[in-house]
Amino acid sequence: MSSNLLQIGVLASGSGSNLQAIIDSCDSGVLRGKARVCVVLSNRRDAFALERARKHSIDAIYIDTASCCCDKLMLSELQKRNTGLVCLAGYMQKISPVIVAAFPERIINIHPALLPLFGGKGMYGHHVHEAVLSANEKESGATVHFVDDEYDHGSIILQRRVPVLAGDTCKTLAARVLEVEHRLYPEAIAAIIGGLK
Repeated sequence: MSSNLLQIGVLASGSGSNLQAIIDSCDSGVLRGKARVCVVLSNRRDAFALERARKHSIDAIYIDTASCCCDKLMLSELQKRNTGLVCLAGYMQKISPVIVAAFPERIINIHPALLPLFGGKGMYGHHVHEAVLSANEKESGATVHFVDDEYDHGSIILQRRVPVLAGDTCKTLAARVLEVEHRLYPEAIAAIIGGLK
């Protein structure tokens, strides 16, 4: 395994479709020969993201975030694999300041809206798309940003716009935004790698 590959740790709580997009891109897309996913951590034992990781022979670890030493354990699992970038892929927990401090400008997240619009605490998943539709917005999109101590607050890396169509429902809008997310996330990681050189 080449030591030149950026080691990516992924944190996920759900199905892990963005995780899959990153894995696929490492295998045959814009991240091929540049990065690999070295570990997937989840706060949910039954998260399908862990199963996706196992199918690709990637270390898959459940961490009980109710545990008093969860931050220490998470940090240990990331550091012992020389993780250079941490990607949040539907991770439904606020990242501890301990983790943020250990990976300055090295933790990124993807959000299903055009930040700074429709971000912040409680704005995730269907809540975001419902808010976009309720506000009668003409467009939505996806944003990849650095993670800091506030929800959806760090510097924006890349954004892509998605039109809101007449008759859109939360479900149809979410599906179109997710398609964009799957392309945008690997592109953002590639852009970060380019900036490291």
